[in-house]
Amino acid sequence: MTEHRPLLMRANRLLGSALVEHNLVKFEELEVANERVLELAAQGNFRQASVLGILVNETKVLKEEHVLHTVMDEHALGVIDLRHYDVADDVRRDLDPGMCWATWTVPYEKEEDFWFVATAYYLSPAVRTHWEKKLGGTVIWHATTMEVIADFLDRLQAEREAAAKAKPATA
Repeated sequence: MTEHRPLLMRANRLLGSALVEHNLVKFEELEVANERVLELAAQGNFRQASVLGILVNETKVLKEEHVLHTVMDEHALGVIDLRHYDVADDVRRDLDPGMCWATWTVPYEKEEDFWFVATAYYLSPAVRTHWEKKLGGTVIWHATTMEVIADFLDRLQAEREAAAKAKPATA
């Protein structure tokens, strides 16, 4: 995950700026969250190093639903719950969980040249730019919550660990 640290920091920095710009948090509240992100990242706790997570769950100055409403109203995004979606094996296989955690984003379907992507960090231009470059083709964005992304990535990790245990060791 350390290879994704610059992406994580940029994603959080630009998300924080967007949250202030959209009047969802005050600059002072963002500064507290930014300091906490730096602290957690320095400890190697990249999963918790999320400005959105800190503002919602630690300092409790923001409700994630307000972010979702902003994204839906101002950017015309739909919302998806990946817990009720069957992601294709080839898409699951090719996912880099570290990159997904760094951006709180999961590509969940590919149809021809179109990618369907769920994110809790849509307001971060760094996240959108990163995934659009990485995936190529047209990206169709959907908003989701951090909980949905975390559930998906935790299940993916459990599946990969179970598959690794099921494979016989090669000598």
